[in-house]
Amino acid sequence: MKFFIYILIIYLYCFQANSQELSAQVVVNSDLVNQTNQQIFKTLERSLNEFINTQVWTDQDLLNQEKISCSFVFNLSAYNNDQFEATLQVQSERPVFQTNYDTPVLNFLDKDIIFSYQEFQPLFYNESSFESNLISLVSFYAYIIIGLDADTFIQNGGNKYFEMARQVVNLAQTTSRKGWKPGDGLRNRFWLIDSLRSNTFKEYRQTLYDYHRLGLDQMTTDPVIGKTALMSAIQGLEPLFQRRPNAFLIQLFFDAKVEEIVNLFKEGPKIDFKKTEDILKKIAPFFAGRWKQIKA
Repeated sequence: MKFFIYILIIYLYCFQANSQELSAQVVVNSDLVNQTNQQIFKTLERSLNEFINTQVWTDQDLLNQEKISCSFVFNLSAYNNDQFEATLQVQSERPVFQTNYDTPVLNFLDKDIIFSYQEFQPLFYNESSFESNLISLVSFYAYIIIGLDADTFIQNGGNKYFEMARQVVNLAQTTSRKGWKPGDGLRNRFWLIDSLRSNTFKEYRQTLYDYHRLGLDQMTTDPVIGKTALMSAIQGLEPLFQRRPNAFLIQLFFDAKVEEIVNLFKEGPKIDFKKTEDILKKIAPFFAGRWKQIKA
C-alpha cells in the first residue's frame, strides 16, 4: 500500500512538472459560411481547444495559475470539401505583479488561413515533420505566444521558443499554403518570426521587457516610477522607427498596447508626457486620434 501511494505521488509530481503552458480559448466562428450542418465546426473547435491546451510545448515547469492566457479566433469565410478559409485573430496576455489585471501582449490578425480538416481527424504535433497546415498554424502561434510572454519577464527570454517557431516555418515551407514564405506578403508568419529573431529589431524585444517588468510591474509600488519607466520603454522604439519606419513589430506592439497606454496615462498621477506624446505621434501616427485623449 505504501509503495502504491509512493508511485502515485511520483506520478502526480511528474504530471505537474510537465504541465501544459497555455490556457487557450479557441473559437471557430462560422457565421459567414452557408452550411446547414454546423457540427463539423463545433467538432473542429473542440478538437483545437483540446489540442492546444493539452500539448506540452516546452520543458517549463508551470503551476496551473502560471499558464499563459490566450485566444485563437478563427473567422471562417468559406468551407467546401474539407477545405477551410478563414482569418485568425491571435491574442495573449500576462498578469501584472500584485494586481488582478492582465495586460495584453499580442494582438495579431493573420488573414492567410487555408487548411484541410476532416471531422474527428486526430491532431498531433511533431516538431521534426510537417503534419498539416492547421497543426503548423496553431503550433507556430503557440510558440510565438510563449516566446513573447517570456520576453516580458526576462530580457530575450523568448529566444528558444522563437527558434521553435522558426522550425515550424521551415517545415511548413514545403506546403503551397500562403503565409510561410517571404514572397507571401510583407506581414506574414515568415516575416513575424524573422523580425523577432533579427538583431535589427532588437528594440522591440527590449521594449517588451522594459514596459512590463520595469513599468507595469512597478505600478502598485510606485505609480510615478512605473509611469516613468513606461514612457522610457515606449521612447525606446524611436531608434527602430528611425532605421525602419514601417517596421512590422512597431505595428505589432501598438496593436496590443494602444488602449492600455491611453488608459494608463489618462488616469492616476500626472507626469510630463509631452516628449512621449510627440514620439507616439511620430512612430504610431495610425493611432493619432487616441494619443489626443491623453492629457499630459
